[in-house]
Amino acid sequence: MSTLDVMLWVVVPYVAIAVFVGGHVWRYRYDKFGWTTRSSQLHEKRLLRLGSPLFHFGILFVALGHVGGLLVPKSWTEAVGVGETAYHVTAVGLGVIAGVCTVVGAAILIYRRRTVGPVFSTTTRNDKVMYVLLVGTILLGLGTTVLGNLTDHPHDYRESVSPWFRSIFTLSPDPELMASAPLGFRLHALAAWTLFAFWPFSRLVHVFSMPLGYLTRPYIVYRSRDDRLGSRPPRRGWERAR
Repeated sequence: MSTLDVMLWVVVPYVAIAVFVGGHVWRYRYDKFGWTTRSSQLHEKRLLRLGSPLFHFGILFVALGHVGGLLVPKSWTEAVGVGETAYHVTAVGLGVIAGVCTVVGAAILIYRRRTVGPVFSTTTRNDKVMYVLLVGTILLGLGTTVLGNLTDHPHDYRESVSPWFRSIFTLSPDPELMASAPLGFRLHALAAWTLFAFWPFSRLVHVFSMPLGYLTRPYIVYRSRDDRLGSRPPRRGWERAR
């Protein structure tokens, strides 16, 4: 095992995880007002209505597929009666559909951001880097899957990439597993770690935002102190509060 393999498949993952966690803590403490998607919905809605659902639902299923493929051991699926062929057909079929939807949605959103003047004017350099990393990671993963199946030599990542990924979180990293994986999987993994390290400093932080406070906050009641406000008399049942 070379020093480069240790750097790529042990050091890089742990550095990315540390930056990912520490960066979010720092961003939440010192940049709460910047914790936003910087929505551009007011500038243009037609393309957004098409591209946003495609991208977000696609990336959601891509993420769920990665959770199942990387975190669930092969022995577990076989123990419940899911054979390798059935798992492979299902994973590849759903993964390709989700990946294509994600790429198409991202293409629409990028086209919108580039061609709609007000949206383009709100695009920062940080956003451009984020799009490159995000789309690049997705394309590498989708391309590796599609090419592997088209050449009829798909790599069983659950015997190399998945055990390596789990070994990172059990604090017993095994870089040999990842070093033996095809080049496409290695590039996809490196792109993903780079994206995770950049994540806390981009608009992607909105993934961890949920408006749970809206479920418990009290109603906001607006009352006017001016009895003569407005040109029409109040309708019955809508008299002003005293």
